[in-house]
Amino acid sequence: MKFISWNVNGIRACVKKGFLDFFQKTDADIFCIQESKMQEGQLNLDLDGYYQYWNYAERKGYSGTGIFTKIEPISVSYGMGIEEHDKEGRVITLEFEDYYFITVYTPNSQNELKRLSYRMKWEEDFLAYLKKLEEMKPVIFCGDLNVAHTEIDLKNPKNNRKNAGFTDEEREKMTTLLDAGFVDTFRYFYPDQEGIYSWWSYRFNARKNNAGWRIDYFIVSECLKNCLKDAKILTDVMGSDHCPIELDFE
Repeated sequence: MKFISWNVNGIRACVKKGFLDFFQKTDADIFCIQESKMQEGQLNLDLDGYYQYWNYAERKGYSGTGIFTKIEPISVSYGMGIEEHDKEGRVITLEFEDYYFITVYTPNSQNELKRLSYRMKWEEDFLAYLKKLEEMKPVIFCGDLNVAHTEIDLKNPKNNRKNAGFTDEEREKMTTLLDAGFVDTFRYFYPDQEGIYSWWSYRFNARKNNAGWRIDYFIVSECLKNCLKDAKILTDVMGSDHCPIELDFE
């Protein structure tokens, strides 16, 4: 099976930049997007052969997630069941026979880390949510987690040490999550790979210079390790400030 995740930074803009061509060509079994930045009715995506599930933020033009799947899920849920988190449209969970599949768009800690304390609460609640699901079935989750976990996950670690996405606090939460029984699939296959990123600022010719961050992930329950075939970061695909990521799964 092929799974794709992509922070599209506005699906309506991304559609104008070739989203549908990539979608058709990649022919994923499940395709997830984050940062859709739209409300219901603002875009009609004709994706033949796919069931579509959307979670919209209350605030217009902000956040939002979507999942498109060839396989109809047993059940679908939106959010984590916690109102302060769920109004931003950041989580969709599909239940399948053998696992739960989740797309997530983790809140950014923002300039001057003004949302860092909220982010810490989110991290604790999201991990608790994952572990509760795991009591029933293994979990696969993907999306923009807004953290570069280690120094090889971004181009300029020293200069970014106290910036959103690379604070000690955010990185520690990522370590805690992985230590709780989850596998970062890209690092599972490529533990020492440097210079492969999934997000580049629109400023300073960052993408041209490959001054990026790896902040988009496919993460799975430890017991699914033997089902992993490959994890890819599709750096050549344009249309957003992020590129898509892929998980090949047996």
